Amino acid sequence: MVAQLLGLALLPLLTGLFKLAVGQQIHLTGEVVYRDTSVNGVVNKAVILECGSTQPDMYIWSFTRPGTEAIKAVVYDLGRGPRIQKLAETLGQLTVISNSAAVNIENLLLAAQGLYTCQAFYDIDQEPKVYYYYVHLTVQVPVTKPYILVSDVSPVEGSVIWMRCNLENGTGPIQYVWQHETRSGNISDFAQSNISVVNVTDVNRNHTGWFRCLASNAVNSERSDRIWLDIIFGPDIPRIDVTPYTLTERGYSALERETVSLLCQAQSNPPSQYVWFYNNSQVYSGPQFTITKILRMHTGDYACLAQNTYLNTRSKKTISLTVYYPPDGSPSCSMEQALNHTSLRLLCSWSGGFPSASLHWARGLTLTGQEEADAREQTHSLTNTAILLPSEGLTSNNSVFTCLGSHPALKQPAECSMRSHVPPAEPVCFAYVTNNKQYLMLSCSWDGGAPKALVWWEGPNGQGKGGQENSNILILRYGTARSGKPYTCHAKHPLLVQTKTCRLSLEAPVLLTQRRVVSVYEGGDVQLTCGLRANYLPVSEITWYNNQGMDVQDMSKYTLMRTSAWANLTVRDTNESQDSGDYRCSSSNAVGGTEINITLVVKRHPMPPNATLVKVMYISRQRNEVELEWQIDSEEEEGGGWTGFILEHRWVSERPGRRSSSSNDTQEEMEKRIGPPAWYHNILTDPDVRSHTVGKLTPTVTYQFRITLLNHRTTGHPSAAKTPAEPRYNAYPAIVGAAIGGMLFAAIITALLLLYIIRNRNNNPRLHDLLFGLQHSQSRENINFPEDEVVGGMEGGIGGPSMALPRAASPLTPAALSTTPGQAPPTGDDNEPVNVTITVKATGS
Repeated sequence: MVAQLLGLALLPLLTGLFKLAVGQQIHLTGEVVYRDTSVNGVVNKAVILECGSTQPDMYIWSFTRPGTEAIKAVVYDLGRGPRIQKLAETLGQLTVISNSAAVNIENLLLAAQGLYTCQAFYDIDQEPKVYYYYVHLTVQVPVTKPYILVSDVSPVEGSVIWMRCNLENGTGPIQYVWQHETRSGNISDFAQSNISVVNVTDVNRNHTGWFRCLASNAVNSERSDRIWLDIIFGPDIPRIDVTPYTLTERGYSALERETVSLLCQAQSNPPSQYVWFYNNSQVYSGPQFTITKILRMHTGDYACLAQNTYLNTRSKKTISLTVYYPPDGSPSCSMEQALNHTSLRLLCSWSGGFPSASLHWARGLTLTGQEEADAREQTHSLTNTAILLPSEGLTSNNSVFTCLGSHPALKQPAECSMRSHVPPAEPVCFAYVTNNKQYLMLSCSWDGGAPKALVWWEGPNGQGKGGQENSNILILRYGTARSGKPYTCHAKHPLLVQTKTCRLSLEAPVLLTQRRVVSVYEGGDVQLTCGLRANYLPVSEITWYNNQGMDVQDMSKYTLMRTSAWANLTVRDTNESQDSGDYRCSSSNAVGGTEINITLVVKRHPMPPNATLVKVMYISRQRNEVELEWQIDSEEEEGGGWTGFILEHRWVSERPGRRSSSSNDTQEEMEKRIGPPAWYHNILTDPDVRSHTVGKLTPTVTYQFRITLLNHRTTGHPSAAKTPAEPRYNAYPAIVGAAIGGMLFAAIITALLLLYIIRNRNNNPRLHDLLFGLQHSQSRENINFPEDEVVGGMEGGIGGPSMALPRAASPLTPAALSTTPGQAPPTGDDNEPVNVTITVKATGS
């Protein structure tokens, strides 16, 4: 019923407890009072949580952990004394303060942080009152000793680093204070923030030193150990101190033969290393460079290079050191034109010394008042000086001018002189054309004067060019020059009041030739002439074109001889059909052009007489050489002569069976092997020859020959073609030779046969007896020949009958071809002797 009155979640629990404690029901009629407080505690320390200012009749302490909604009882007192719950052990050592509802928590744990609710009941017996005390306990942790973390303890100047103040424990909010201590011991606050990290976005050399961090919260504050931050930087631009110290507009200066010390310093961490350069050449290493007895040659730029080896960076500073010394040599004089060559300017300079020498012109000049004042003003410490002299106030040609120069280091002044004069000759003008014939160049020069003369061109229709010294070239496009109109070159010198001129008149060329028609016999050389009537300006070039209109420059047929005024063309080895016609000689320049035609007539030589072949015969049976003879039909007649002969031959046919090829060749194959009936030429240049031998012929081929007379290039009529005849055959030497050969062969065979029979008579007795007689008459020789037998018969056959030996018939006699009728051929033994007749026939091959 209490829960219904209060509408709270804890009231059912409280009502139950009250019933158990007092055994009666409490009726709440008033409003519940709420109090809200916050208490801070320190871990491991003690904290007191109050529950009203007076002791209630009953109370209950409950605890709610952060992040949860559960309400759990910690301690309660329902009139019978406090009862501490087990939950209290997780919060620390909890005790109830006597005569009150306040609790004391010692050795406070971090888990004790949360919401404590004390429900207090007052005047229960009369009119009950209920109070709710909400106590928010925050358990704070003291900060531990911080330590510093740095992203880079040796950062480079200009880089970004961070420093962190780390804590092991501590309840926020925590305040961080960064302190910086310099090398000299000055301590200052560097940064202050509620975050542990400080970012240094632009590190500079002033940050070098000790840094420490102070961390503090509501409980305590702690300070870290200091850490050294070493900033790497440099080197800065060096500073150079020169001793002895003298400054000028050009830098530092020193007197010749003094001792000069140069000291270089540049801030850097780590410290710089120094290198000295003189005019970009290294001369010394170290901060101080000393030059003993400095000389003028030591004038120049001295550079100190400072190097930071850790960063590999460097800086450099250069100073100019000038050694005072007088200029070398003497003043230098020159002159030039002024005011468009109407005046003369005299220049005098003397450079090289320091300080500059004082220059002035000698008083011998005739100057006006203003010019003399100007000359006095120019007598100062200058390296050059000049005065202006008009043409009207000058003396005659070859005037001499003197300049005086002085210097503090010199005892005596120095001087220079010069002479002005007009060019000795007159202006010279000429014209020429560029190689590609694009431009015409008109050149004018007037050299040799001091100072140089001014030269300019004036031409018709505004063609001209402004002035230039000594020479001037007017450039005109090819073909734009005006024929017959003069181009004038003007020349002006400061010593002359009047100008000088020279003129060029440009004309188109005119060509001349000795003969307009030239004739020559065919085969000869002829020269065609062509020349310019005058020496034209600009120079004209002559070009020859042949009868085909082609340039003869690179043709081997022609020879070209030329000079600047003429060009002669030689036509070599003329031919009537090729070389006759009109040849053109052409010439042009930048003004115009012209050409002339020369007609070349090439004549043929008279027709030579005819010739006749009187002998065409093979020299031998081998048929590989032919001997030719001919005669001139009209050698005594007047008219065309001859200079040589054309001897021709051709193949006609081939004899069958005389080659290694098959005898069955067709007529087409034979003609293909022989080739077409073309005539082959052989030129004989001796006009007096009347015979010729042709060799290296094919024996199996039949040839035809003909001859034609030649008069230079004119060819006569060919003679009738003739075939070579076979050589005449003489049989008598062959027969005699064959007979002698046969007799020698027969004698050798007979001797060998007789020698064989004698040595083998025992083996062939019948043959031996036949030749040398019977065995009973071995002592006498009995040799019978058929001729003897016949003679013996005619004489009566003395000595008894004889046996006729058969004789073989000659194969050339008619007896060998037939046999007498009724007469049988003689029979006999195979071993009977046989008469053999050997006939040898000699034939020519």
